[in-house]
Order: sequence, then structure tokens, then C-alpha cells
Amino acid sequence: MIRELSALTRRELLRLSRNPQAIATSLLIPLLYLLLFGQAFNIGNLLSSSPNGQVYLLQALRGAPTYFSYFAAGMTGFVALTATLFIGANVIFDRLFGVLKRTSASPVSPTAIFGSRLLAGMIQPVGLAFLVLGIAIFLGDIGLNGLKVTAAFSIVGAVEIVLAILIVSAMFASLFLAIGFSIEQPQSYFAVVNAINLPVLLTSAALYPWGTMPAWFQTVASYNPITLAVTVLRENLFAGATSYYPYGPAVYLGGLAAWAVAMFLLATFLAARALAPKG
Repeated sequence: MIRELSALTRRELLRLSRNPQAIATSLLIPLLYLLLFGQAFNIGNLLSSSPNGQVYLLQALRGAPTYFSYFAAGMTGFVALTATLFIGANVIFDRLFGVLKRTSASPVSPTAIFGSRLLAGMIQPVGLAFLVLGIAIFLGDIGLNGLKVTAAFSIVGAVEIVLAILIVSAMFASLFLAIGFSIEQPQSYFAVVNAINLPVLLTSAALYPWGTMPAWFQTVASYNPITLAVTVLRENLFAGATSYYPYGPAVYLGGLAAWAVAMFLLATFLAARALAPKG
């Protein structure tokens, strides 16, 4: 079982690495947001004329020193969403080209087939998310708005950040795998995931300053998995940010894990049906 899972996971990672278009697409939109939206929208300038502007700014951004820093942390959650979109599409193309049928007819177990796709879908977004964070810091070094990390580095914080990205990636990879195993046509698949993509992003705290949201929007956003993930990042990247959140990172990681388990159970059920021998 372990050998099968390892071999299939390596195959999935190789396939992803040999598809630069998918990697570029996963990075393009977050980079455009960082270069355009993040640079143009500067809430600090809007509050600079107010005597208590810095206080209001910290409250609106929940401890982040600048809007761009708040926004850059949010983009890591968006990368986890966009980078996993192609995981479900690969299932559909493998079904159309007969690859899935041949694989399921081999001695390899359905668990290994599904698990390899899920593991590959979890690993890739972690590298992309840290790449986005690195680019956001680099933008500040060249004179643009950049990510300012104000908290002291700690091993625990680094582990929490990696866990947050891994879990949210597992959740979205499971979701898109479930859709991929349920839908046979790629056109239908991309129509469904595009209907999920923007609503999930726009109802999270990835883009909007928390303090500017109406109460009902804050309630919706607080249960959004992207919000849970980026909250863990913000509490670890910005000094004093924990005082602006009701819970510590462990609670938000627990909420993320609940989302991931629910999506995993749904995806395994649909995958088992798709991979079951047809009588």
C-alpha cells in the first residue's frame, strides 16, 4: 500500500511539474492582485489625515502594519484555492483518455489512487504559497508596497503556518477531487469550480479589511476556510495581532481540520463509486 501510494504520488507530482501552464495560472492571478490591487488600494492613505488613523488602521486590519501586509497574507489562501483547481480536472481527463480505467483495473488499490492525487494536491500549494509570500516581501525591497513581517520568528509559528496551508490545500483538493469524480465533461467541471472559486474568495477575509465589514459579513467570513487559514498566518506574521482575534492559531487550525475531514469523506465516497468495478 505504501509503495503504491508513493509511486502514484511521484507520478502525480511529475505530471504537475511538467505542466508549467497550470503552475503559471495558479500564480498569475495572485501576482496580479499583489501588483495591481494591493499596490493601488492603500487604506493607510485614507486614514492618514485622521489623528487616530493608526489606531483605526490596526483595528481594521487586526494588527497588520499595512493593508498590503494584510492582503499578502490573504493571497496565500487564494493560492491554495487556485492551485488545487486542476486536481479535479486531471481526474476528468484521465477518465476521457482511459488512464483512470486502466489504473483502476490494475492491482493498485482505489485508496492509493485517490490518496496519491490528494497528496499531490496538498504539496504543490505549499511551495506556491511561500513563493507568493517571498514575492510580497521582495516588492517592499524594490520600493513598492511590500509585506512587513513584524513578529519574531518561531519554530512553532512556522509549523502552524505550514499546517494551515497544508490543511486548507487538503480541503480544497478533496473538494475538487469530489467534483472531478462526479462530473464527466471538463466544460461542466470548470463551470462548477468557477462558480465556487470567486464566492469562496469574496466571502473570506483574504481581501477585505475585517474592521470595514458589516457584522453579517464578518459572521459569514469567520466560518470561511480561507479566513481560518489566513488568520493563522496573520497571527504568526504580525506582532500583537493575536490581541485582535478571539482565538489562538490552534482553534483556527481545528476549524480548518473539520472542513478538511468533511471534504475528505465526501471525496472518498465519490472516488470509491467511480473506481468500483462496473458490473
